Amino acid sequence: MTMAAEDGPAPFPYQTGFPAPWSRPEPHRLDYAGDKGTAQRMIEHSYVNSMSRVGNLLSWLPAPLGSILLLLLAAGIALLFSRVITDALPRLPGLRRIQFIHAIIARLRTIIRNFLIIIAVSAALQATTGFTDATTAFLEQAFLCLFILNLGFGIIRTFRLLTDQYLNRITAKEHTDDITARSHQTQIRVLRRLTEISFGVLTVASSLMVFHSVQKFGVSLFASAGAASLIVGLSARPALTNLLAGIQIAVTQPIRMEDMLILNGDWAWVEEINATYVVLRTWDRRRYIVPISYFLENPFQNWTHSSPSLICSLFLWLDYQTPVERLREIYFEELAKCPDWDLDKTSIGCQIADTNAQVISIRLIAGAVDANGMWNLGCDIRERMLRRLRTEMPECLPRGRTAIVSGTPDQNPWPDNLVSPTVNRPQDGPYRGPDMPATPPAVPPGGMPGRP
Repeated sequence: MTMAAEDGPAPFPYQTGFPAPWSRPEPHRLDYAGDKGTAQRMIEHSYVNSMSRVGNLLSWLPAPLGSILLLLLAAGIALLFSRVITDALPRLPGLRRIQFIHAIIARLRTIIRNFLIIIAVSAALQATTGFTDATTAFLEQAFLCLFILNLGFGIIRTFRLLTDQYLNRITAKEHTDDITARSHQTQIRVLRRLTEISFGVLTVASSLMVFHSVQKFGVSLFASAGAASLIVGLSARPALTNLLAGIQIAVTQPIRMEDMLILNGDWAWVEEINATYVVLRTWDRRRYIVPISYFLENPFQNWTHSSPSLICSLFLWLDYQTPVERLREIYFEELAKCPDWDLDKTSIGCQIADTNAQVISIRLIAGAVDANGMWNLGCDIRERMLRRLRTEMPECLPRGRTAIVSGTPDQNPWPDNLVSPTVNRPQDGPYRGPDMPATPPAVPPGGMPGRP
């Protein structure tokens, strides 16, 4: 007993990889407070020691079941601790009014919880005694894989939060339709998608490389240049094509966020630009999902590429008796009352664009600030012009002229009183000059004039 007291306490029944703190001289224990790495090891050592004591309390259970319950207990403690951290940190006096702290904690709440659970369960794994060496090694690799995945996706979420904050600052400005602002939105959204995809692939690959079987498969796949590599390359070709197209879209910018496009005869606004596809929103709230490579391989109309202002053009079909000068005066008077007109007098016009056998076509043009304003301006001009024409010049409205005759053989199919203006027809018979009356030809019984 005297020897045991002099040699110190008995060693731990398990191997933790950390020496007992009392096995070191006294000066080393005084340096723990200044050595962060040593302090961290002491905390882990204390945690493992506590888990080992809890495991001893479960020794009456089968060893595998007791080890599983010990890991579940560690996960539950970490879950409660994460709830305390995420709920108490935003309520600190210095952080209570910082909205960014609240946003980042709300976005990373799941990541923080998973971090603490993985760390707690991994540390508690050292205190378990019911698993075989192979099972313990596999669990260590699995926890390391989950740790890498959680870390990678946590970085992706943080990056997305920072870019969202910047995009919100851009859209909060007064001139939300500015081309520069929309260009920044397009570049940030496309490059963010590409960065997230690239970093996500690297994260998944790094986490899977923890397992030795995956390492061997990856090495053999990269070393071989046969049919497997060809199949992988062909299967990845569409995805790589869209990714490269996304980079070109971000650099050249044939389309931007909230651009006005014409696709399949529909007006559509660019709502989302992702890494491989684009979401277009039509005026009736339908959505087009278009591959991003479509905009590099096919022609399309972009009405707001350089400027959102557009020219409104509409047609009125009127009668030939319409006085064009008076019509032009009415148009200028009514256009000045339209709220959607951009006040650009160089872009207005009233011209005869076409004629046919019944009516003339009048084209009216005016400028608008954007596509919605152009549509509303056209509808407003039509309503105002029709109201003025009905009240002031009803004779200008198109009319159809129809002659109704009895159809008897001796009835003239085109009587002079139905022709406007009246036509002065010559007398029947052969023409003998301006001063000689025409003699009507003899009509034989039952025959036609001029025929036997």
